[in-house]
Amino acid sequence: MKDQASVLRETDGEARKLARTLLRSARYAAIAVLDPGTGFPFASRVLLGTDIDGVPVILVSGLSTHTRALDADRRASLLTGEPGKGDPLAYARLTTQCLAEPVERDSETHERIRGRFLNRHAKAKLYIDFPDFRFFRLVPQSASLNGGFGRAYVLESEDLTIRSPGNEAVAAKADTIVQELLAKRPDLAATAAAGLKAGNGDWRICGVDCAGFDLISGDLLLRCEFETVAQGVDDIYSHISNMKYAIPEI
Repeated sequence: MKDQASVLRETDGEARKLARTLLRSARYAAIAVLDPGTGFPFASRVLLGTDIDGVPVILVSGLSTHTRALDADRRASLLTGEPGKGDPLAYARLTTQCLAEPVERDSETHERIRGRFLNRHAKAKLYIDFPDFRFFRLVPQSASLNGGFGRAYVLESEDLTIRSPGNEAVAAKADTIVQELLAKRPDLAATAAAGLKAGNGDWRICGVDCAGFDLISGDLLLRCEFETVAQGVDDIYSHISNMKYAIPEI
């Protein structure tokens, strides 16, 4: 019997960018874990953020089934990608297989993630510091991208994470970077959103890292990806000027 032709396409730069955008522009995701009591797959919905290295982050209650599942078995999958009108299977989606890392509450990592998470999910301030709530980093191990009919790809961990020597420096100065950008270009967020063909809104920058920046307006979240990963703080400014929607030099 002849081997069937593979349904997978070769993973290229366009596929990697789409996968990163689907993951980093998601405000929430479906999460699948293994129920420790029954062994059955258990699916739920979680708010989603990202750490400075692009790793997805979730904030969960210790009372939830998926938290107990992650404590028992670190394996989890995330499904991101929003359908629109018509056939929901015609829209791009990404399934990311992850290993969960609990974040210690009194650590620098927790403080960094907490700030980034609140920039996306302001209402989480009501419960983010409750004793039974905690963060997990969900470190990608592999991913399956369905970019639409006939566009299936397999991705590896390095395709979804930000590997830059500038990560720590950018994390330390993220708020300053945003303030300086807005001081020089008050219309930056609106211009970037228009370049991504987003509707009118009160757009603002809610996160920056070495691979791009995030825009938010109400419940809408956009991801602006750089063409190449910045190597440090100074690179952020030149990368923004070089983006495809042609923001003039800052």
